Amino acid sequence: METTSLTSTQGGEWLIKESAASETFISEDFNEEQKMVKEMCLQFLHSEVIPVMDKIDKQEPGLMQSLLDKAGEQGLLGTAVPEELNGLGKDFITSTLVNEGLGGGNSFSVALAAHTGIGTLPILYFGSEAQKQKYIPKLATGEWKGAYGLTEPNSGSDALSAKTTAALSADGKYYLLNGQKCWITNGGFADVYTVFAKIDGDKFSCFIVERGFEGFTQGQEEHKMGIKGSSTVQLYFQDCKVPVENLLGEIGKGHIIAFNILNIGRLKLCAATLGGSKAALETTVQYAKAREQFKTAIANFGAIKHKLAASAIKIFASESALYRTAKWIDDKENELIHSAKPFNEALLGAAEEYAVECAILKVNGSETLDYVVDEGVQIHGGNGFSDEYAISRAYRDSRINRIFEGTNEINRLLIVDMILKRAMKGKLNLLGPATAIAKELMSIPEFGNDDETAFTKERKMIINFKKCILMVAGAAVQKLMMNLQSEEEIIMNIADMAIETFVAESALLRVEKLTALGNNVSVQSDMLQTLLYDTADNISKYAKEAVNSFASGDEQRMMLLGIKRFTKTESFNSKDARRRIADKLIEAERFAW
Repeated sequence: METTSLTSTQGGEWLIKESAASETFISEDFNEEQKMVKEMCLQFLHSEVIPVMDKIDKQEPGLMQSLLDKAGEQGLLGTAVPEELNGLGKDFITSTLVNEGLGGGNSFSVALAAHTGIGTLPILYFGSEAQKQKYIPKLATGEWKGAYGLTEPNSGSDALSAKTTAALSADGKYYLLNGQKCWITNGGFADVYTVFAKIDGDKFSCFIVERGFEGFTQGQEEHKMGIKGSSTVQLYFQDCKVPVENLLGEIGKGHIIAFNILNIGRLKLCAATLGGSKAALETTVQYAKAREQFKTAIANFGAIKHKLAASAIKIFASESALYRTAKWIDDKENELIHSAKPFNEALLGAAEEYAVECAILKVNGSETLDYVVDEGVQIHGGNGFSDEYAISRAYRDSRINRIFEGTNEINRLLIVDMILKRAMKGKLNLLGPATAIAKELMSIPEFGNDDETAFTKERKMIINFKKCILMVAGAAVQKLMMNLQSEEEIIMNIADMAIETFVAESALLRVEKLTALGNNVSVQSDMLQTLLYDTADNISKYAKEAVNSFASGDEQRMMLLGIKRFTKTESFNSKDARRRIADKLIEAERFAW
């Protein structure tokens, strides 16, 4: 494996090369304006949203719209929109921070993310100049609310199998839409909808539909397990008359709009779940300090400290991976703009470059939040099962995130599929490193290094995790060939190895950079060491499951020995490390790193 230090310039390149900590963006690098934007989001949340959470869940008429209006007045709906279209024109990292800062708003966060993401971006990035001038300024301020219609009763993950049709009217002035869409967030009150349909039954295309268009109606509000305050309805089209000028993009190119917007949406969902995770952990740690059993706060019990620390570690790692990737996208966007790419093509191209990482973030962020709220309910005990406590709402509302923006199963399959396709196209040189690792398995393993410096051991661990991925993935591809696509369990094992490794490496780079800058990283170091210790065990498990699924005999034995070598760890007292993390967390009463 090549280990030349560099900052990744291509998506997936981290798998075969090391990254330099000094060139890695971390959340401690936010500039003053970005910090102010995040603080403004948190203030908005605590002053406008949290006090009316119960009313939001009951869908008090007009409340969600009024909150979006207030967010629009503060510029929070147009962060990523250019100034000439009534937006703030901020960079990608700042717009990501808005999603994190407002991520603790439960149903409100969902409504806002749907409006600013899938409700606005398709028109911003794919609309004609006339379409952008007509719709974006009003979407950026919140005067108009946006929604997105892709899913149908019989087409969820398989979006291209949609049955909604569009046909040109006899006079050529309209497309007549027929069909229905389901699970439409903001659908009950939106003014503008991005809707997908097949022209002449086979050309998957996209349209801008306005509330009030003839032939367009909506169903009743859905009764959901969580995000109860989020408007979710079905949309019905019966010869719905959509002016021909409302065709969005090119005929038959709707999939380009749908899939490109998803890349950005996946990263932004990770940001929102990060904000939700921090809010849930803060609620939980404060409860643990206040709740007494056996004449002491339950926060003093080792079992509770373990849960608090484990949540903090997952949040720290997810945050590290999120902003590392956001900076890559921001840099790539600027690079493309400087090469004369227009605004819309620059960001979409940048997000597509890092589509693998966006999928990783979506899975990791949603599962981190699920873990944090689940342990939060457990720490609350019986009270956690009561609607009187905020953690109950957080638990219910979290579950949808593993389904939004492509299910986590689909994203796991995509991670491996996209990496392999890039390798086949020559964009990623996986063959060389994989071949070298196969030869390495026949050699005598190296032991010890008297010249080790700070983080040498940790970097070697990450390198070995990557070798384990390449070994398993390379053997699976060679053994199964075209049949690999039907072996989804093996693919998901490999995806989980990649997710764990990318997130762990991101945390390592963050701690390494903070150390070089002279920061006190005692808590961060404990989080990193515990994370790496756990990651080694997890990768070993996933790798063995995969290898045992397709290998046998000498090949199997050799690979199992390789897994043992690549996931080897030194003895580490993770119990004491977790207690130190928990003690700092309890002292701060929130996630403070």
